[in-house]
Amino acid sequence: MTDATPALDLFEALHSTPARRYLKPDPIPDEVLWSILDAAIRGPSGGNAQGWGWIVVTDPEVKRQVAEWYREGWQRAYGSRRDEIMSGGAAGQALGVRNFLSAEHLAQHLEEAPVWVIPVLRGVAKSTSIRAGSSIYGAVQQLMLAARAYGIGATLTSLYLGHEDDVKALLGIPDDAATMALIPLGYPSQGRWAQPKRHPVEEVTHWGRWGETRAREA
Repeated sequence: MTDATPALDLFEALHSTPARRYLKPDPIPDEVLWSILDAAIRGPSGGNAQGWGWIVVTDPEVKRQVAEWYREGWQRAYGSRRDEIMSGGAAGQALGVRNFLSAEHLAQHLEEAPVWVIPVLRGVAKSTSIRAGSSIYGAVQQLMLAARAYGIGATLTSLYLGHEDDVKALLGIPDDAATMALIPLGYPSQGRWAQPKRHPVEEVTHWGRWGETRAREA
């Protein structure tokens, strides 16, 4: 941290860092990126192995190619169900029209985000465990919280994964490594820093065993 690092109340940040998908193309200063990344690497690492790397992508041609692959994944996962989602069908009830439109905007404008960060983890490319490398996501969240402190929006996404091998080849990523996400960063162009809507904590918290709930005292 430096004297120029912005201060933000921890719980304010935790309660007001939703996915921000409408991003300006305005550049992010290098010193801000360094500060954000330095905060990220203070996050957890399984066994403290720190077998990670953080690829900062700003090259327009690289972003253009990956964005094309990303849009393929978007179309398979969500775009092909656009009419159902927009009409409030089953898929729309789960995702919500507003969330769909913001995610659609990101897919259509992904390469316009000035900076992408791609966390990479060594030694997990061939793993069959669904938890392999999952501890890195604590560090990813720290990156997003640090970005929040600078007023920079971020979201964690992975719809490019149908082209994982292509992305690895394009970015020179070692064979034993895997990309863990794609995080576009940018100053928000619309929306606000607000507490995202969630199911009440009392409904999703189980005490001792599944199904055992408890009322929350005022």
